[in-house]
Amino acid sequence: MEKQKDVQYCFQDRNSSCRKALLSTSIYITLYIFFSVISAVTVFLNLLVIISISHFKQLHTTTNLLILSLAASDLLVGLIVIPAMTVATMEPCWGFGEYFCVFHAYFACLCTSLSLGNLVLISIERYVAVCDPLLYHSKITITRIMCCISITWCCCIIYRAANIQFFVNVQVPSRCLKECFTVEGSIWVNITDIVITMVVPCSVILTLYMKIFVVARSQSRKVFSKEAANVSGGKTVQANKSERKAAKTLAIVVFNYFICWIPTLFIFLFFSILNDYLLAYFINFLAFVNSLINPIIYAFLYPWIKVTAKHILSRILRRS
Repeated sequence: MEKQKDVQYCFQDRNSSCRKALLSTSIYITLYIFFSVISAVTVFLNLLVIISISHFKQLHTTTNLLILSLAASDLLVGLIVIPAMTVATMEPCWGFGEYFCVFHAYFACLCTSLSLGNLVLISIERYVAVCDPLLYHSKITITRIMCCISITWCCCIIYRAANIQFFVNVQVPSRCLKECFTVEGSIWVNITDIVITMVVPCSVILTLYMKIFVVARSQSRKVFSKEAANVSGGKTVQANKSERKAAKTLAIVVFNYFICWIPTLFIFLFFSILNDYLLAYFINFLAFVNSLINPIIYAFLYPWIKVTAKHILSRILRRS
């Protein structure tokens, strides 16, 4: 009888209810603090980027508009997706109903698509800047960039809404009333969605960055070989340093992309085999950590944004 009293159910009045998987208080509080810090830092960094680019007219360039769009999508991740996922992961029972479950699933998918779409636009813009610099200002204009950003956001919003409405079943299962998860309509729908939202963006980004690296490497060799003919041989050392720096920057971008998104891709492919919802949530959360790293890679490596961010922070500290 004492053991039966210790057992707690998610819904006491339903026979299909699951038992509560209770965590110890210390682990529960530690994980909540961890997720809260990740969410707060993600919001802070992306909000700082948005304010910096929006406030200073000197930063109103085509490149910075793409960074602004990326920061806006990543801000939604830190503001909405990570807190909702934290509650879904940490709470022993899902007691928020089907509508909040749909809301959570839609925004999680939408923000990932927006982030990847913006990364594709940034890779295209950088490809034109490095590989075709003479025609950059004629091809890449403020108007075209704003149109591309608007089209990307509209397509992602419409596609994810249609996907949730017609092809995905978001449910709290009757066999166990504690999880909120999505079930694809068919395996072909699942494969098509992965190709559109994961494989294609990943292939475009990696292909363009590899071409950028090859072109930048050949250009640096030509420049430094001409200078080496007129100056001392010490320039070859600078050339090697420049190549290593370019390789390091590219490696950071590619490595971050793979680390954050490839585990999520495997979750989509083998979710039914894995059959571990908690592990799936944590691996999906790893992908959303990319929204914390993006402002560091794509924004704070730019000197102007670092200066404006320091200026904004100093003004905030003075007022406080």
